[in-house]
Amino acid sequence: MQRNVEIYPSIMCADLCNLEQSIKNVENEGIDTLHIDILDGHFSPSMPLGLDTIKQLRNVTNLKFDVHIMSTNNQFFIEEMIELGVEQITFHIEKESHVDRYIKLIKKNNIKVGIALNPATPISVLDYVLPECDTVLLMLINPGFATDKGEQQVSYAAKKVEDMARMIKERGLSTKIEVDGRVSFDSIPTLVRAGADMLVAGSTSFYDKNNSLKENKAIMEKQIAEGLSEEAIK
Repeated sequence: MQRNVEIYPSIMCADLCNLEQSIKNVENEGIDTLHIDILDGHFSPSMPLGLDTIKQLRNVTNLKFDVHIMSTNNQFFIEEMIELGVEQITFHIEKESHVDRYIKLIKKNNIKVGIALNPATPISVLDYVLPECDTVLLMLINPGFATDKGEQQVSYAAKKVEDMARMIKERGLSTKIEVDGRVSFDSIPTLVRAGADMLVAGSTSFYDKNNSLKENKAIMEKQIAEGLSEEAIK
């Protein structure tokens, strides 16, 4: 049975001056999930959306919210997102001493839970908690530097996805792999072939300014299909 690879547009890469219309444009393309980054300005040097803005977004759309927290204070933002009623909350393991506590807190509220890893963070840190994770989000660039157009995916991006997929398969788990960071038209087939299930789509794919959203989505779907066909062959 062929895997279903999903496209999660990153609202951070949309028109931030016209957010409501940007979301309507996403809805019009048949997308059902929006990727929302919460950055505190400390964990990474960026802060595109404030909490009040995210709460307002919840009032104008029925899209699912896939929330990626990049903060040195996970508890505060996790509790805020639980109250907001989002569909998935992902937090970084690098700054967290109470990983199990927050996994249980999120799951207790019937919200999917994800653990995010920075590029250089080894997947071995997930050894004990992987069975509790609905998703593992692999950052393929350093978080918070999306505006640095010169930053490329780390050279070991595909290998890390492959290693993660192998670990999940060997343990007989259903954990999904989400990839974030320069998920471009060119890199999509390789990432999908390696095992990526969810693609966080930004300025190098879904929001590529050279095409319409409809055209960009069609290109992404074509590249996803290519990656899946290559996966079936290998």
